[in-house]
Amino acid sequence: MGQPRIFVDVKLGPGAQFSLAADAANHVGKALRLKTGDTITVFDGRGGEYDAVILRMDKEDVDVKTSGFHDVDRDSPVSVGLVQGLPEADKMDWIIQKSVELGVAWIQPIVCDRSVVRLAGDRAARREAHWKRVAVAACEQCGRNRVPEVRPTLGFINWVALPPPEAARWMLAPDGVPLATRAAPALPVELLVGPEGGLSERERELAHSRGFEATGLGPRVLRTETAPLAALAAIQTLWGDLSR
Repeated sequence: MGQPRIFVDVKLGPGAQFSLAADAANHVGKALRLKTGDTITVFDGRGGEYDAVILRMDKEDVDVKTSGFHDVDRDSPVSVGLVQGLPEADKMDWIIQKSVELGVAWIQPIVCDRSVVRLAGDRAARREAHWKRVAVAACEQCGRNRVPEVRPTLGFINWVALPPPEAARWMLAPDGVPLATRAAPALPVELLVGPEGGLSERERELAHSRGFEATGLGPRVLRTETAPLAALAAIQTLWGDLSR
C-alpha cells in the first residue's frame, strides 16, 4: 500500500482509461503533487484494486489508465454493522472514519430521544453525502477496497420498527454482559450505541423487545464517540483480524 490510493465511482477493468473526479484530481495534483507518469492505486468499491498510471494532468483534469488487478480483500471476517445515535458537532465524522478503519460493515445513523442534533430533509441529505465521503477517504487511507454503506438517517422509532436482520444484536450499556464473555458470534453483529447520555429507558426497552442484548465494555462509562470504537476493536481482537 505504498502508493496513493484513490476511490473512483466507475466500474473498473484492465486498461480502463478515465478522468478522476474533481475532488480526487485536486487531491492527486495539489495535495500529493503527483506528476504525469506517476502510479497510483485505484478501486471502485466492488472488491480488489488496480495499478494505474497518470497519463495527463492539467489544472482541472487528471487522466489515468489502469493496468494490473490485485484481488486484495482487507475486510474483516466478522461483519459488524453500527447503529449510532447521532452525537453533537462533528463527532459523527470521527466515528465513521475510525469505525471504517476498524472494519465496520455498514453504519446506520439514528436520531434518539437524547440526540441534540436533529436531521431531516435537505440538511440530512447533505450530512449523509458528507459522511459517505468520510467513509471513502477512510477506505483510501486504510486499504479497504469495499466502501461501507452509510445508510440514510432515521428516527429511532422508524429504525427499530424495521424487520430485524439475521444478526446477533448487541446494545452497548454499562450494566450489560461483558463483551469478552460472549461466545464468538455465528451471525453478523448489529451494534447499537446511544448518543450523549445514552439511550433513554424507553429506547432500551424497545431495543430489548427487538432482540438486542445489553453488552458492556468494562467498569468505566465511555463517551458516545469512544464506545463504538472500543467495541469494534474488541470484536476484531477477539474474533476478527486484529489478532492475526
